[in-house]
Amino acid sequence: MTERKRPDVSFETWIERQIRVAQERGDFDNLPGAGKPIPDHGNDEMWWIKNYLKREGLPGEALLPPELQLRKEIERLPESVRTVPTERDVRQIVADLNRRVAACMLSPQRLPVPLHKVDVDDVLETWRIERQRRRTQAKEALATPPSQPPTQKGSKAARAWFWRR
Repeated sequence: MTERKRPDVSFETWIERQIRVAQERGDFDNLPGAGKPIPDHGNDEMWWIKNYLKREGLPGEALLPPELQLRKEIERLPESVRTVPTERDVRQIVADLNRRVAACMLSPQRLPVPLHKVDVDDVLETWRIERQRRRTQAKEALATPPSQPPTQKGSKAARAWFWRR
């Protein structure tokens, strides 16, 4: 913690003294990026936000207001429940989303973004259709034999290409 500036010392002298003491302590040694040129970000004023999101592994929509985040989540809901194994899990996901939508709609500082709760039955119907389609595709893939039998390592067919040269 830094000490308080005395009234008889100017700001410039006080700041320069703190920098000098920190340099003597070695606080600026081995900093990341030391000895490298300062990156050129061009005219992009939001470069630091983009770097922060990339460094933290966050999607760009983490900066959106909660209303817009919920709208995007509602749009992606059929894709996100596509691989959920049971109907009960799908119902829980939709119930959680509807709970968050309701909490957002009751918020006093809410943006005027139209939000609505998701109908569980519509999501379940879409989930069932997609699940049935995937099962049908899997059965068809198992029923059709592969066009060429796989060659084992060390078999004659696998070694034949070498002797053709």
